[in-house]
Amino acid sequence: MPAAAPSDYENIGNLKVATVFKAFVEAELLPDLNIDATEFWRGLERIFGDLLSENQRLLEQRAALQLQLDAWHGEHAGKKWSAENYRTFLQSIGYLHPEAGPFAIDPRNVDTEIASVAGPQLVVPVSNARFALNAANARWGSLYDALYGSNVIPETRGRERAGGYNPVRGQSVIEYAALFLDRAAPLVTRSHKDVRLYKLAQHDNRTTLEALFEDGAEIGLQNPYQFAGHHTSDQRLGVLLKNNGLHFELVIDPDHPIGKGAAAHVADVMMEAAITTIQDCEDSVAAVDAEDKVGVYRNWLGLMRGTLSARFSKNGKELERTLHHDQEYRCPDGRTLVIPGRSLMLVRNVGHLMTNSAVLDQNGNEIPEGILDAVITTTCALYDLRRKSSVVNSRTGSVYIVKPKMHGPDEAAFTDTLFARVEDLLGLARNTLKIGVMDEERRTTVNLKECIRAVKDRLVFINTGFLDRTGDEIHSCMEAGIMLPKDEIKKQVWIDAYERWNVDIGIECGLPGKAQIGKGMWPKPDELKEMMDTKQQHPEAGANCAWVPSPTAATLHALHYHDVDVLAVQEKLAARKRASLDEILTIPVADRQLTAAEVVQELRNSCQTILGYVVRWIDQGVGCSKVPDINDVGLMEDRATLRISSQLLANWLHHELCDGEQIIDVMKEMAVVVDRQNADDPNYQPMSDDFEHNVAFAAACDLVLRGCEQPNGYTEPLLHERRMQKKAQSATG
Repeated sequence: MPAAAPSDYENIGNLKVATVFKAFVEAELLPDLNIDATEFWRGLERIFGDLLSENQRLLEQRAALQLQLDAWHGEHAGKKWSAENYRTFLQSIGYLHPEAGPFAIDPRNVDTEIASVAGPQLVVPVSNARFALNAANARWGSLYDALYGSNVIPETRGRERAGGYNPVRGQSVIEYAALFLDRAAPLVTRSHKDVRLYKLAQHDNRTTLEALFEDGAEIGLQNPYQFAGHHTSDQRLGVLLKNNGLHFELVIDPDHPIGKGAAAHVADVMMEAAITTIQDCEDSVAAVDAEDKVGVYRNWLGLMRGTLSARFSKNGKELERTLHHDQEYRCPDGRTLVIPGRSLMLVRNVGHLMTNSAVLDQNGNEIPEGILDAVITTTCALYDLRRKSSVVNSRTGSVYIVKPKMHGPDEAAFTDTLFARVEDLLGLARNTLKIGVMDEERRTTVNLKECIRAVKDRLVFINTGFLDRTGDEIHSCMEAGIMLPKDEIKKQVWIDAYERWNVDIGIECGLPGKAQIGKGMWPKPDELKEMMDTKQQHPEAGANCAWVPSPTAATLHALHYHDVDVLAVQEKLAARKRASLDEILTIPVADRQLTAAEVVQELRNSCQTILGYVVRWIDQGVGCSKVPDINDVGLMEDRATLRISSQLLANWLHHELCDGEQIIDVMKEMAVVVDRQNADDPNYQPMSDDFEHNVAFAAACDLVLRGCEQPNGYTEPLLHERRMQKKAQSATG
């Protein structure tokens, strides 16, 4: 892609480096690391020069395989399905790789948060400093606040949350928390809800926890070793308990407004919640040029240095958010226990496809953004590795990079090579850089074991993602026929097999106790009662982390990991038969004729969600946000949600279930709805005032009308093109 950014450039060797990016690297990133800028740029140039051709070859291989898929699916559309014939075809073109013998991953120096502790995982756009800090600090969350402020506690008469503190609702929160304590840290007899006082006692040179009841009974924990420590401050006592590897603290404070009237003066239960957080440079950000990338990198650098801060107004008060410090407790045997105050942070780089104008080659072409991300995000992490930060991220000396949108083992092997080159550039030991593999592309799913093998000494994470995976499913099988509506695709046999396959392969490859097996995002940040009723399915499926959209959701989702011992589940699942590859390869084409009403409903739903997301991306540079759906239910949207909606409509358009004119008409109809939904946003620019010249509206239409021609159905090329157009338009007034 040719350079499109307005930045000035400076020649450095055979590279052309945007002035704003050069200034960031040389003035902010390198000086305190004692890295010579000249040598850094030379090393970067060597990496680009050596890896550019392979990066391009892999992208060309994607395109070549897609052409072969298109031809085969077109030839066999409507014919009787044969899984055996399909597998034979995929093997013949190199899409499906032969599976070699058994092996086990062997990553070294992996932090316990990834290796052995199961818990919620946040994903947050690192471009937003306030959100990034909020997520990093979500290691601990107030259970009382999460329950009181969410719909987990129903708002029946008398238990409303409107207005000031409602003691009736507060009592329901306290009772809910007591039931959790009975499950997670049960007493020998009786219930935590009836405790009148918690006290510390000494037995055999160890501190123990005793619960006193109104009748004078003193009862301990069923498992005394769940008492992990305590700390005291004035009248406040913090009692630290542990279950399934996760901590939670009883905050006992008789002077606290809540604790004063609560049984045993328990003012709160603080939950160890978001054990890990992915600071995202990819799907949830809108970084299209050098200036944007500097903003992304600067925030990640601030996190790694411990210096990032954000000032904002809330409820009429000016606040500043910084990173939390660690917490200290006195262990039962008298030793000091230090527990991190922050999530262990991973960073998600971009994939192999996109380029960025921060650096150009000698011909003026943009350099692959994924290569640049690997170099710069790792260089930022040197502040943590060298202990030049005010806080510690990885206590074992690793850098955790989540790599998305890889297609098959060759691309995984390329990332392994890239990471090795970065390690050499920065003088790091081999496999310091760890990799999280996003199992979100069809060719990665069906070859997952061989993808893991290619990075087995770095692997710390595999994760399923329904939305991107479905988008790739639709695009890969575009010629196979008309796809089912989105809600029906979720119920097809392939998706359940895909989710089970990911866990099965992960267990086979030795991930339990060494790495995370993850599941996807809960999309409804305001519907946390529904989340609590359903998301326990993820740890029950053998996933030791699953994505949540907010710190509050992380605090609540943590309860599921107290109810489910994931390592025990994984041990049990190791004996089951691996999920069926034939089921995974079953294409979700419609097995019936869709009615006109069904088509219109899906068009309206998908066009509305496309527009609702795209208008913020193009006009405001917001890559992830809570977007109201057609029924005004707020859903977390990022490029993955956009990909599935746009590819489905592109499929229907391609097979003439609808036409371009109908798409435009529905887009215009839904633009009016989206304009109404955003009427209270002072920064919002309505689309329906001028459809012909509105860049965001044009981008949304492009994603459908040009959807079939997009590489693997990705939305990034069109979004970047239109965002650059919008930025240029805004710059000229």
